[in-house]
Amino acid sequence: MIRTAFAVLLTALAAASAAAQTAWPDRPVRLIVPFPAGSATDVVSRLMAQKLSARLGQQFVVENRAGASGAIGVDIVAKAAPDGTTMGLITASTHALAPALGTKLPYDTAKDFKPVSMIVAAPYALVLYPGIPVKSVADLVALAKSKPGTLNYGSAGLASLAHLAGALFATQSGIELTHVPYRSSAQSSIDMITGRLDMQFATVAPTLANIREGKLRALATTGTRRMTVLADVPTMIEAGIPDYDVSLWMAYAMPAGTPDEIVYKLNAEMRAILGDAETIEALLKQGFEPDPGPPEAVAKRIQSETEKWRSLVAKTGIKPE
Repeated sequence: MIRTAFAVLLTALAAASAAAQTAWPDRPVRLIVPFPAGSATDVVSRLMAQKLSARLGQQFVVENRAGASGAIGVDIVAKAAPDGTTMGLITASTHALAPALGTKLPYDTAKDFKPVSMIVAAPYALVLYPGIPVKSVADLVALAKSKPGTLNYGSAGLASLAHLAGALFATQSGIELTHVPYRSSAQSSIDMITGRLDMQFATVAPTLANIREGKLRALATTGTRRMTVLADVPTMIEAGIPDYDVSLWMAYAMPAGTPDEIVYKLNAEMRAILGDAETIEALLKQGFEPDPGPPEAVAKRIQSETEKWRSLVAKTGIKPE
């Protein structure tokens, strides 16, 4: 009798769990984007929201909550109810770079979130002023070693990811480069084309036309695999810089305590969307490579990149403005 009752209870609990999993989402889900409307992060999230709404039969509504380099919007996600009605975009900057730089944050990047899925990665391209007489990363390293500190590189600001990408390259290759901070990558690109700046780690989408027209020379890309739109350009690893991996990655997370069944259902849907040819084409046009994976991959990336940047910051003394 007891065994029968226990079996009935287990069956009921399993049915309830399955019903909960099937029912979600039973209300609109807000997708917090901690950056302004029209930004690359916003474009990607609106595409994902549209696809998720169509697949799950419930509205996924993008809310832009910009400010404090993403911390305001990310904090909203951290403090939201863990009921499956709120998820948010997190990035390399909000969850790896900020804690590595010692930025005071109103949340714990590891404890206050439940990762859902990696979404995309946007590696940089190491681009040069074409007048510099080098054709490869090895040539560049040799030139830099022959003229310590005379070559410079630009970025969109002190302690930006592009700044750290250059510092990591210099550290790992044993060269000295001079960092020149700009207010925008558009201005640094103009200065490179005219020869006032030697190089930079540039976002690919706005730089691609200049590369194809020969106004800038691409030596390498910074991800672990070649980019679809620059398939003939080697990665930094292929070019001889071991373990070099720097990308503007994006992922989604929900508040800590969100039920596993919701997280894994959402992860499965995102992976299906990121395998769709139409979605892939749209992302590639924005300079992003689809990068789906399990929730555990997000947590692992956050931990490994935080450690990597924290080590670099300790070696170089880089500090935010």
